[in-house]
Amino acid sequence: MTTKRHCGLTEQAADAAVDQACRALRLPTIRAQFPDIAEAAGRDQMSYRGFLAELLMAERDDRARRRSERRIKAAAFPREKSLRGFDFDENPSVDPAIIHTLATCDWVKKGLPLCLIGDAGTGKSHLLIALGAEAVMAGFRVRYTLATKLVNELVEAADDLVLTKTIARYGRVDLLCIDELGCAPRGAVGSRGRRSPPPAIAVTG
Repeated sequence: MTTKRHCGLTEQAADAAVDQACRALRLPTIRAQFPDIAEAAGRDQMSYRGFLAELLMAERDDRARRRSERRIKAAAFPREKSLRGFDFDENPSVDPAIIHTLATCDWVKKGLPLCLIGDAGTGKSHLLIALGAEAVMAGFRVRYTLATKLVNELVEAADDLVLTKTIARYGRVDLLCIDELGCAPRGAVGSRGRRSPPPAIAVTG
């Protein structure tokens, strides 16, 4: 099979052809960045292969960014938190080495659960969201929820006879981040009669 070549196109006709082709092939980033990259390619005397590589890498990188944004939105984090924004000096009981090891998301890949337990104000929710965000950036499907909200949703689903469908929906994610697990009705009481600090738990599928 031979490809038909369009020789003798003016620059204006070539630009129009690129625009139409990008629309048909759904390449919005190439369509948007083509003029600037083409101008830079001419200025820097870039080879044809180099020019094509620049265009394709721009499309690839932008698609990866948009996928990441969609996964972040789907995760439904209540606020933006990052490991960079966590103050380890204020929480000396939290080992930075362990947290940064967890940030590699190897435990998510292996399907291992993680439970964060500590006193109030030690940054459990911050770390839960930040580690969840790291998992999103690594390409995993993540969902955040409060324990009370999850329980209520499952109870309502059972009443409406759609429990299996609801469980299946949660089962499609790679990592389920459950916050405030200890905030049960009337509070969870420890063995010495004290209220147990609510843990944050990350459950992998």
